[in-house]
Amino acid sequence: MSNRMDTIWSQLDRKSTAIAEFTLRQYRTRISTWVVMIASVVALLLILLFYIEAMNTEIEAIDNDGDSFDNDGDGYPNGQEKLLGTNPDSPDDFPIGVEPDPPEKWINEDDIDWDSLQDGTNYVGADDDGDCLEYYDTSSQRDTNDNGIECDIIVNVDSFNSTISVISDSGVDEDPDEDKYGKEAGHRAFILGIGKFGIVYLLGIFLPLFLATGLIREEMSEGTIHYMLAKPIARGEVLLYRMLGYIGITWPFILAVCIGLCLITGFTGPSDSLFRWQDVPVWMSIAWAAMLVSLVYGTIFCGFGIVWKNGVILAIIFSAWELGMAFVTILTGGDSSIRYMSVIGWGMIIVDAGAAVGWPDNWQLIEIGLWGGGHGEENWLGEVAFIPLPGAEPLSVFSGSPNLGVSNWLAFVISTIVLVFQGIMAWFIGQTIFKGKEVN
Repeated sequence: MSNRMDTIWSQLDRKSTAIAEFTLRQYRTRISTWVVMIASVVALLLILLFYIEAMNTEIEAIDNDGDSFDNDGDGYPNGQEKLLGTNPDSPDDFPIGVEPDPPEKWINEDDIDWDSLQDGTNYVGADDDGDCLEYYDTSSQRDTNDNGIECDIIVNVDSFNSTISVISDSGVDEDPDEDKYGKEAGHRAFILGIGKFGIVYLLGIFLPLFLATGLIREEMSEGTIHYMLAKPIARGEVLLYRMLGYIGITWPFILAVCIGLCLITGFTGPSDSLFRWQDVPVWMSIAWAAMLVSLVYGTIFCGFGIVWKNGVILAIIFSAWELGMAFVTILTGGDSSIRYMSVIGWGMIIVDAGAAVGWPDNWQLIEIGLWGGGHGEENWLGEVAFIPLPGAEPLSVFSGSPNLGVSNWLAFVISTIVLVFQGIMAWFIGQTIFKGKEVN
């Protein structure tokens, strides 16, 4: 009995290996396969050039709090006079026996406290330039956020990132470094933008559209499907093993692209060390999401090809729906429940979960950037609108929350299970249609 079972399993293994290898050989010998992959890499590299240029372009520093100005014209910057206790609006009151500071010393002097920000819980900033401590006399003036600590700033984030608020004492972290913030925010925005749209959606749907739609249809049209069906093998197995061959060509390609981009951005991105290791979980979540999404799309598109000889038209219509879901997911930050009715919505949950693990301070960074250090302009209604720091708005757009009511790791696992289930269901429906399809 054991020998008989071994024979059955070895025959199944030989059949699956033969069909999968045949599929891989077809992909390797088709010019269209290489054209699709080369075009994808070239498009990503072109986008990468803009990123590299941005990382090497210095962002102009802005004096958000006016400490570098000299209001009274006595040669001493306002910030220096505040710190030393003289009146910055009186030319007759200036520090005696002290050399004037250069104005640039008082630009970006009250920067974001990055070490505190990176603990990923509640950010607490300090009065770096001392103007809160020196300029305000009473404890109530120094503790306007009423947290019992004088001259500080807090960015509160709840456990599931659904509410964020900046509460600042007067004169604290009001002049952040635009270049440092802009590079960090722009770097993260690029990774999430190219990851969600360029890899998970476009690459995840572009590859199956060209490589999986005709996986069975082309064999049926050319008559070569008879050679496969002539063997003692079920049609459902043929579909499964053909999909294994498809995975064998697309998954290594997606993984290689993500590893390449991870290395390039890791070495060129802003960092105090040689390489940005905190980006690795984000890139790996992007790769995993794209691999699963390409599997589901590939199985669905292959089924479209079985249903109709012009199945690519159905695939394009489905792609349009998924594109709409991608926009809904990104523009709502993951708050729309309609994204659960798509493939791409679950893929982006995986990316958001990976970003939350790799960058636990991401939401604090966004809110501080949108707050802009408290620097604002008054509109025609007399309302003061904060001016965001460079990079804050793009990062806010591309960042999202899993919003599944569970931890980030569990959201990652749940989304993976859902996508695998979608792939299994697509295969089951496809093989059911294939079984009832008459092959001429």
